[in-house]
Amino acid sequence: MGEEKKILMSKYEIGRLLGKGTFAKVFHGIHLATNQSVAIKVIKKDEVIKDEKMMEQIKREISIMRLVRHPNIVELKEVMATKSKIYVVMEYVRGGALFSKVARGRLKEDAARRYFQQLISAVDFCHSRGVYHRDLKPENLLIDENGDLKISDFGLSALYEHRSNDGLLHTQCGTPAYIAPEVLRMKGYDGAKADLWSCGVVLYVLLAGFLPFVDESLMAMCRKISRADYEIPQWFSSESKRLVSKLLVADPGKRISIPRIMRVSWFRKGFKRASAFSMEESMFERFDEEEKFMHETIKKSPSSPAILNAFQLISSMSTGFDLSSMFEDQRKKGSTFTSRCSAKVILRKIEMVGEKFGFKVARLKGFKLRLLGSTEGRKGRLYVTTEVFKVAPEVTVVEFSKFSGDTLEYIKFCEEDIRPALKDIIWTWQGDCVFDSKDQNGGGKDL
Repeated sequence: MGEEKKILMSKYEIGRLLGKGTFAKVFHGIHLATNQSVAIKVIKKDEVIKDEKMMEQIKREISIMRLVRHPNIVELKEVMATKSKIYVVMEYVRGGALFSKVARGRLKEDAARRYFQQLISAVDFCHSRGVYHRDLKPENLLIDENGDLKISDFGLSALYEHRSNDGLLHTQCGTPAYIAPEVLRMKGYDGAKADLWSCGVVLYVLLAGFLPFVDESLMAMCRKISRADYEIPQWFSSESKRLVSKLLVADPGKRISIPRIMRVSWFRKGFKRASAFSMEESMFERFDEEEKFMHETIKKSPSSPAILNAFQLISSMSTGFDLSSMFEDQRKKGSTFTSRCSAKVILRKIEMVGEKFGFKVARLKGFKLRLLGSTEGRKGRLYVTTEVFKVAPEVTVVEFSKFSGDTLEYIKFCEEDIRPALKDIIWTWQGDCVFDSKDQNGGGKDL
């Protein structure tokens, strides 16, 4: 008799072991309905719960992978859990790591260019979603059966909102040979610019077959990186040499940006921008249908907004992670504020402000609004919804949520457009302190 097959939740057949780490094992799997190969990461809950940092890293990695759905990024298919284990089901990439190709020697310029184009396309998408990878290297770049590049391993990634008050990231992480000089200086760094340095090192390695910064002493190597002290081999073409020299610049402020990279003739040769795809059903596909039912749904709307209980209020005003971030895109929760105005006044004010900024505004069922941007952003038109909740006779909570569009455009919309424009109806904004020191004695605002 053959060995009994292991079936996961009636959906996947778990096969051979692909690899293992401290807290997880990765298995080859088969999706039973489609016979498609997948990679299944199995994490033991009792082991990671003991390590708070590891738990946070796993939650962050899962939430980030849900944000970055792109043809040149390993796809997160779904996350499942039992009482004892977490199962992360990902795209299975057959071709192995790009590192194995480089280990055999440098690539031809056309092949190096194609991989670099796909890398930059995926990194640009990550940055548009407010995600900084922070560990880009050939070992984390996989190649599929079609010869296309896929970025993997978002375990060290950071989000836009992880920045400190100075607008910079401060965690020193990554692989030494690929780390940007500003990360080594430990004075704060721009995640996007640090990623571009790593992309420059990857391009150099693809064209040269070896690293630009090498030394037997780690400290000596770091000094070379800090000074951008490297030599370009003579076989580099003049155009590729020029691009590498603009990427491997010690001063991040002088480093070439992605829009400028995409205008470089060497990069543009044969370049085809990949189209990203959304995790959830596209709301634009239902846009026309919603228009047809708009008046009908308004008529059926209740006469007062939904009641939000105290627990929901605390959750909506909290910026911390909870366990649901393993399964949901937390940034759909958007920005929240409280107001002492009536729901009707608030919605009318938001309608006026939305129209002022060029959004197509429509009422949805209940005390909700839809705001659809008029211009195409990096990820299409920005689509935002607003909902009003009642928490007390004279207090309402207003929550903005992004359904689609570019994350950084959405953050700018909330912080730089909506918030100042609604200042006359805002009582407290998400993340602001309701009380100050003198309020503690009863002289401040009181919910």
